[in-house]
Amino acid sequence: MRAIELPTLLLAVVIYAAWAALTWSATALPAWLVLPLGAFVVAWHGSLQHEAVHNHPTPNSRANALIAGLPLWLWLPFGIYRDSHLAHHATDHLTDPTDDPESYYLSADAWHRAGPVTRAVLRVHNTLAGRLLIGPLVAMARLVGSEWRLLRAGNTEHLPYWAAHVVGVTLVLAWVVLVCDISVVQYVLLFAYPGLGLTLLRSFAEHRPNADQAQRTAIVEAHALLSLLFLHNNLHAVHHEHPQLPWYALPATYRADRAGTLARNGGYLVAGYAEWARRFGWRIKDEPAHPETDL
Repeated sequence: MRAIELPTLLLAVVIYAAWAALTWSATALPAWLVLPLGAFVVAWHGSLQHEAVHNHPTPNSRANALIAGLPLWLWLPFGIYRDSHLAHHATDHLTDPTDDPESYYLSADAWHRAGPVTRAVLRVHNTLAGRLLIGPLVAMARLVGSEWRLLRAGNTEHLPYWAAHVVGVTLVLAWVVLVCDISVVQYVLLFAYPGLGLTLLRSFAEHRPNADQAQRTAIVEAHALLSLLFLHNNLHAVHHEHPQLPWYALPATYRADRAGTLARNGGYLVAGYAEWARRFGWRIKDEPAHPETDL
């Protein structure tokens, strides 16, 4: 049996300690300081949840869910995220909205049926500024829509996930509101919403439609701070090739075969998120309608 990964376990301790310390002291700090720190620590915890989905830091999935499953960003049940993300890794049709649950695209038919407001929102969403500012709302709307469709179809398999989520949210808000004297609105605006938005910065560049499945996943050679925030998942092509690797093994794996990785992913390389911001800060990266590259 694989041993417990101490770097990831220690990381979890650091993240929860940082969150507890920041929420504890938030009322004594200016909002302009709390917001970026709150966003960072919540997004960092989201990266920890990604590690837990891939069975880190222990070989026991229930233990990993207990370690990382607390919903600091309030919105997404860990079980739903786990199932969706593993299905994303299992598909042979990355970015195809009919097969990839984490696709940000619409099928040609869905795009044709979408109204002008929906189309405008999704085009803004495909700019980097839009992904940061309205991306959390779009993600929440997609979650509500997909869960409502399941319930209408009589599918209740996610209800245990929601029950566990309610318990987790109650624990988070009990600490935030009752102990730290932060209102729910303040927590959402200073921690949860910007934390999700910062996480969506990473997803903005991760995948693209392409006729070759191997060329749909990016490498972003990010600054050290953002690499740490995303736990090196910015090296996304390496993660997809080796999803079993823990976060701290990804940089060395990439350095050992950088040329090979970039050859396999078709040179889908971004020289940091600042480059992405310059190119697509207020301009759409691509159309929300999927080009159906699998056909």
